[in-house]
Amino acid sequence: MWAEPILHVDLDAFFVEAERLQDPGLVGKPVAVGGTSNRGVIASASYEARAHGVRSAQPTATALRLCRDLIVVPPSHGRYGELSARVFEVFREFTPSVEGLSVDEAFLDVSGLRRHFSTSTEVALAVRGQIRSRLGLPASVGIASSKFIAKLASEAAKPDGYRHIPKDTELEFLHALSVEALWGVGPATLAGLQRLGVETIGDLAELPEAAVVGSMGPTQGRHLLDLARGIDHRAVTPDIDAKSISVEETYDSDLEGIEVIETALLAHAQRLADRLHRSGLAARTVTLKLRFGDFTTVTRSVTSGTVVDGPRDLYLIAIGLLEQVEVDRPVRLLGLGGSGLEPAGEPRQMPIGAEGNWARVDEAVAGVRDRFGEHSVEPARLIRGPAPDD
Repeated sequence: MWAEPILHVDLDAFFVEAERLQDPGLVGKPVAVGGTSNRGVIASASYEARAHGVRSAQPTATALRLCRDLIVVPPSHGRYGELSARVFEVFREFTPSVEGLSVDEAFLDVSGLRRHFSTSTEVALAVRGQIRSRLGLPASVGIASSKFIAKLASEAAKPDGYRHIPKDTELEFLHALSVEALWGVGPATLAGLQRLGVETIGDLAELPEAAVVGSMGPTQGRHLLDLARGIDHRAVTPDIDAKSISVEETYDSDLEGIEVIETALLAHAQRLADRLHRSGLAARTVTLKLRFGDFTTVTRSVTSGTVVDGPRDLYLIAIGLLEQVEVDRPVRLLGLGGSGLEPAGEPRQMPIGAEGNWARVDEAVAGVRDRFGEHSVEPARLIRGPAPDD
């Protein structure tokens, strides 16, 4: 059991970084996303802008006075929602225990990945790596034994870093921070704590409970004291129970030709197997989804008497479903999903004619991909690809 299984992942200056993906000319410059009128308000500021005192919730007029070179970009809310959904898809590829706090931050409980990663820090690095490589976004991650410490750790890791707080050093880390870092300490609470001579979290932790409760009231006083002493028993609460797991991709250039589509399906089967493996689940129903260049969408599904989670089985089922579709047009989107999810460890009936050694091969390959990355072991066809004249 890992002592620090909780991650807090926070995307750095999310709105700004989303705009930079659209306009690379904004990289390295002081940028803010927000209203551009005289009554506008800043929603997000780059770290270059923050160095001049620009902050979120600040009037745009004030921000422009603080930073004469500030570039203010109006928000593109639809784009942020799409990117956020893709980020959370990355989270759920690692663990179903994801508790979203906003569009750009979440808690993850990664304790279920102990068989696939050596430490929770390795998981954090893998999550950051996937967000960066697939979406081009920076993220800071805190790793700790509780949600409270993990969130403080991610703040300490900014920008674009990670911070692991070992359980036996939590109080050392915590007590050096200003008492304003505690959840629930606003201006009024801060003034009350300062009247008690409290400046740091360590100062608060040393006070008798009677003094704090007498000043803050029983509920808030005990809450603040628990946090100051590193006590936070709240579990990560998943937003929803996973009913299905799927992978899909919209291609910049439409897929043409059955061999090209089958190769893309092989990659999808491997990705879907990875996601099922990391979640400890297997699927009873497999669904194929195709969207053609004219935006017509076709789905085909099959439910079997046994669950599947290996890339070979998923691919063979997907090929069978593809044979049920008349692929006479270029394919714009291709998806493969599993539903009717069950724990992967449940006993299962081996299909007639199945080769038992494949299960051991799949398990060995999954272990290597978990440890060394998704491209460490791949089917030869995905590396070579079908030759035009084959």
